[in-house]
Amino acid sequence: MRFAHVALWTHDLDTAAAFWRRYFDAEIGAPYHSQRQKGFVSRFVTLPGDGAQIELMTAPWVADGAHDERVGWTHVAIALGSIEAVDALAARCATDGCLTSPPRRTGDGFYEAVIAMPDGTPIEITV
Repeated sequence: MRFAHVALWTHDLDTAAAFWRRYFDAEIGAPYHSQRQKGFVSRFVTLPGDGAQIELMTAPWVADGAHDERVGWTHVAIALGSIEAVDALAARCATDGCLTSPPRRTGDGFYEAVIAMPDGTPIEITV
């Protein structure tokens, strides 16, 4: 069993897709425009390696969410394969202004940093 994909609402589909391409070298699929739900558009992001996918979605009725702790998933974590890869991407993101938490070793032994998509959605990068 494996995840087929995770889905993420965003207000700016093209900016979100560009983020995933820039920082994760993701392949970005063509936009899908729903005929049933007018205004709904999605694009699949495919990550290199095992081909994990993220469905980026937008629609005019999507409201801003609270960027605080709440019931439900809070972030997605992307394993980059090494401490050096985490450090390198964190440095790039610091320069670009999207690093929200620098690399560190957590109490439970994970080496991680947190970056943010343009809309503020957190992405944990780890080994």
